Amino acid sequence: QLPTGLYKKVLVILHDCILPYMNEPTLMIDFLTVAYGIGGAISLLALNGLFILIHQHNLEYPDFYKKLYSLLDPSIYHVKYRARFFHLADLFLSSSHLPAYLVAAFIKRLSRLALTAPPAALLMVIPFICNLFRRHPACKVLVHRPNGPEDMSEDPYIMEEESPSESRALESSLWEIRALQNHYHPDVAKVAAVLNQSLSEIEDDISGLLELSAYELFDKEVKKKAADVPLEFEQIRGLFGKKNDIFAEHFSLD
Repeated sequence: QLPTGLYKKVLVILHDCILPYMNEPTLMIDFLTVAYGIGGAISLLALNGLFILIHQHNLEYPDFYKKLYSLLDPSIYHVKYRARFFHLADLFLSSSHLPAYLVAAFIKRLSRLALTAPPAALLMVIPFICNLFRRHPACKVLVHRPNGPEDMSEDPYIMEEESPSESRALESSLWEIRALQNHYHPDVAKVAAVLNQSLSEIEDDISGLLELSAYELFDKEVKKKAADVPLEFEQIRGLFGKKNDIFAEHFSLD
């Protein structure tokens, strides 16, 4: 048993400073799988080490995607390890051999959680979802279902279901993204509107969006150069628009 603080410190550096220097990295399988099952930030941090063991040392983890799916909760858009998680999730969901129901469940859950996400996270996750559609065209039924549910009460998708295969995501539609097209932040509304059109075959590069912060968004808006907006289209002639009225006798614009 490790203290939570130490657990996090070890997992942050494990993939980079420990595993590459071990003669048998597979000795860390039990440690990482237990950490992955704890939940919360510790599970997110264990993903890096697990990815190396799966990718380079043939680790088989039967319920890996089910556990990854369970990590998607409202806090995922707010934790400081958000960039690390979505970078790895992008790698794990890149395989074209994944079943459509699994990818659809991830798309639907990310979209539902996006309804309460901050603008900085939305500008990252919507292109992330678009990339999933490009890799897995069978999931586009979520976008092009004309008679899909209009709100949460009619949606067949089961948000509380822990198993992606039982969530009924493929029977649903992405009304959440349609709702985000009316978002108060204009950049979010613009990005969400992309799904109204045919997606290009080239994937969006989300690497520069993973660590986007609210401060950067605010700084961008402050530094934006506004165009000169004409406030008066007709030249003023008097205090109330008339040159020789009674007000002109007693008041002057000078």
